[in-house]
Amino acid sequence: MKICVLDVATLGADLDLSPLSAVGEVTYYDTTPPHLVRERIAGQDVVVINKIKINAETLPEGKDAPSLVCVCATGYDNIDLDVCRTRGIAVSNVVGYSTESVTQVTVGLVLSLVTHLSAYTASTADGSYTHGGCANRLIPPYREISGMTWGILGAGKIGSRVAEVALALGCNVLTCRRHPDGQSVDLDTLLSNSDIITVHTPLTPETRGLIGKEAISKTKRGVVIVNMARGAVTDEAALAEAVLDGHIGGLGADVFSVEPFPEDHPFYALRNHPAVLLTPHMSWGAYESRARCLAEVAQNIMAFARGEKRNRVDLIR
Repeated sequence: MKICVLDVATLGADLDLSPLSAVGEVTYYDTTPPHLVRERIAGQDVVVINKIKINAETLPEGKDAPSLVCVCATGYDNIDLDVCRTRGIAVSNVVGYSTESVTQVTVGLVLSLVTHLSAYTASTADGSYTHGGCANRLIPPYREISGMTWGILGAGKIGSRVAEVALALGCNVLTCRRHPDGQSVDLDTLLSNSDIITVHTPLTPETRGLIGKEAISKTKRGVVIVNMARGAVTDEAALAEAVLDGHIGGLGADVFSVEPFPEDHPFYALRNHPAVLLTPHMSWGAYESRARCLAEVAQNIMAFARGEKRNRVDLIR
């Protein structure tokens, strides 16, 4: 079985790749620019990707087309499923591998923003604490997270795990789900009542731009917002404006509409803002998480070779 991995650099240089080597003859590319995707896929049985876009322009046709595309992620919005279905190409994803990793980073960002840790560490790093003449420093003031209301937009595996941690920290938790379960609240209720909002919902036509200017206007002044879903779930320009005018008290994001974001992106000017923490789409990538992901991809390939339907997102309608 011939397998090619088009962007292995996104999986980390420290990762043991032997689970893939055990199931076929593998060709690895650190990254693949769009104009080379079709050429590198041609003649392969299986294509493994993380961030590469798979669509009509990048997929070869006929006998050169792969039988299976495996994405090293839960989300698959970078793959045109309709094209894959039309051409008889199976697509599989990986579910649940990054729950603990993303939860850990989500909570870390929230705690850092609520506690203003970047401002406090900066005061020791720049020498102002040493030369300030006071044994302690309490500017900017911060509050205890216990008793705050933490709103969770998208309560799947990750959102539900974040909710458990938020409850353990003493927060009141509100959840807003795509499919209400009788315990969740609507979006307006979550927006207007939450001190903290973390976003975990998939990117769909319905969720694109969901947290925009109108939604932000319904939130409390000083709200902390952390996006861990997809950049395009939010209106990034509206978020940046709300940070600059002081309505948003803390902004965290690990995902962006363009990755990496360019200098003309709304967040570039905020990258050193004391109320902003931006991370380079790393929350999914604890070593254990990446190892689980690759092992699952190998299992998906072996299952497909046996004629089994494992994690087949092309079968979802």
